Parts: sequence; C-alpha cells; structure tokens
Amino acid sequence: MPNAISTKSELRQALLANRQAMPAEVRREMDSRIGERLKAWCVDHPFRVLGVYWPIRGEPDLRNVYEKLSADGMKLALPVVTRKDAPLRFIAWAPGDAMQKDQYGIGIPASDIEVRPDAVLVPCVGFNEQRFRLGYGGGFYDRTLAQLPRPVTVGVAYASSLTAFEADAFDIALDRVITESMEF
Repeated sequence: MPNAISTKSELRQALLANRQAMPAEVRREMDSRIGERLKAWCVDHPFRVLGVYWPIRGEPDLRNVYEKLSADGMKLALPVVTRKDAPLRFIAWAPGDAMQKDQYGIGIPASDIEVRPDAVLVPCVGFNEQRFRLGYGGGFYDRTLAQLPRPVTVGVAYASSLTAFEADAFDIALDRVITESMEF
C-alpha cells in the first residue's frame, strides 16, 4: 500500500505504476475473478440498465462479462465525456455495436441514444476502506454521482489498489467495491 501521507496526485501515480507493472497474465486471471464476482452480484441485483466502462490504462477488463450480461438480457451503457466540467452521459451500448474514439482516445458508442443507468460500474485507480474512490483526477464520476436520482455504484479495482487517503468534501462513497479477492 502506498504511503498514506502521499498527496492524491502522488498516490495516483504510484497506484497507476503498480497496476501497469502487473504481468498481463496475472491481470487476466484477476479480471476473470472480478468478472465472476460481478456476474454473481448482477444475478442478485437485476437492474434495467447497467453503466459499464471501456477499460483504459490497465483497468480491469470486463468486456467478456459484458457480453454474457448482454446475452442474458441486461441492457448496458457506456459513459461519454461531453465537456470537461460536465457529468458523464451514458449511451446505450451492446457488445458488437459500432464504436468510435472520443477526444481522449477512449472507445465510445457510435450511437447517441442516451439512457439513465440504475447501477454504474466505476473503475478505480484506488479506493479506501470507506469505499471512497481515487480516480484519474478529472472529477467526471464525482459530478455524475452527485446528480439525483443517484444510481447504485460499484467500484471495480484490483485488491492491491486498496489504500489510505482522506476523502474530499465533494467525494461520494461507492455503494460496493468488487476486486478479485474481496467484495464489500
């Protein structure tokens, strides 16, 4: 666990470096375990629309789970950044739909059918025991989760991303966090 007295920026850099240093085969195995936990959680918590994410920068890759969830009838949506200071928009998406790249090089749906997810998977650079998330620092998820009605939030991360940090006043705790070895 990186030093608890680090600034969030330093902590973020250390966590990202640790995640990038993981061998690909180790990451794939952990992704599989996270996916199994996520599928079980979705069975126990059926939602109309689940907001998912397109993996970037070594985030857990759950695209094979998205395929299974979609095949089982769950509707999915991917986040889209519209402006730097705005909440995310969620666009209806299913595996196999046409994709394009946004201004950050992230895959987003080519369609523009906006939906409001009942639950959202939130990728975490880090997270603490109180389920506060450390992201990339842009505040997109913070602004999104501050809107009402707030969807159920599930942080997705590797267990090695559990760290100590103080939440800021605008931070919103996640409802749940799923890793390859724990769920809380």
